[in-house]
Amino acid sequence: MIAIYPGSFDPITLGHLDIIQRGSRLFEQVIVAVLGNPNKVPLFTVQERLEQIRRATQHLTNVEVDAFDGLTVNYAQKRHAQVLLRGLRAISDFEVELQMAHTNKTISTQIETVFLATSNEYSFLSSSVVKEIARFGGSVDHLVPEQIALDIYKCYNHTSPMANQITTEAIPPLKSLPTEREA
Repeated sequence: MIAIYPGSFDPITLGHLDIIQRGSRLFEQVIVAVLGNPNKVPLFTVQERLEQIRRATQHLTNVEVDAFDGLTVNYAQKRHAQVLLRGLRAISDFEVELQMAHTNKTISTQIETVFLATSNEYSFLSSSVVKEIARFGGSVDHLVPEQIALDIYKCYNHTSPMANQITTEAIPPLKSLPTEREA
């Protein structure tokens, strides 16, 4: 059975990789399908994202990476896929994804949507969060594969993830205020 895992993957995160790896154990083939979303301003071109995902998934022999435009269901039919694979982080994801699954079902009754709950350690993670952290000079090494982190730092002209590290000073405890008798 062939599954399509569609998304913008700008950039691919460890949460995405978690879904891809788990999906690759469930399905004969997983096609990670990069959609050029006209509603988003991407950090990376579609071609760069394809290459990043290929590098990050090269150890998974049943994973293919491709790009498409248009409706996901039409792409899935073209690729003879039976399943759309989607990750769920929170209740808000479920509402949006359920609506999309129902919509897709009206287009093709032959394609099922399968939801995988995101692993706990990635439940907060999104590409938007990664870009926001990197834009302000924070480290994203723990959120994306190593090479993708380097690509992200280049986009934001950071030579090192630690270059803009914020330091904090310990604040000394407040001295007690004098009481009326002491004043």
